[in-house]
Amino acid sequence: MVLAIIALLLSVVGPRYFTSVERSREAVLREDLNVLRDAIDKYFSDVGHYPNSLDDLVAGSYIRTVPIDPITQHLDTWILVAPRDTHLGVVFDIKSGAQGKTHDGTPYGDL
Repeated sequence: MVLAIIALLLSVVGPRYFTSVERSREAVLREDLNVLRDAIDKYFSDVGHYPNSLDDLVAGSYIRTVPIDPITQHLDTWILVAPRDTHLGVVFDIKSGAQGKTHDGTPYGDL
């Protein structure tokens, strides 16, 4: 009887838990992208060109560390977008390389 009650509770609570975990990861991704984009803009304002890598942001103390993509759980899935004028540097924007969509239907790469 006890196992049946536990199974019933898990079937009700389990999906909500996993949905909240995914939404939390999406929120962290959005915040990480905002922080990184702000750091890229500040770097450009100070130096006059965009960074050549995310490590330049760390070296210049614009961020402490390069964050892990919260969706893929890897550092190497960030997609670096170059500026139109390649003489201005390498990293104009950053996007997530995660496959799939957010709960509102937006692809992770479009955030």
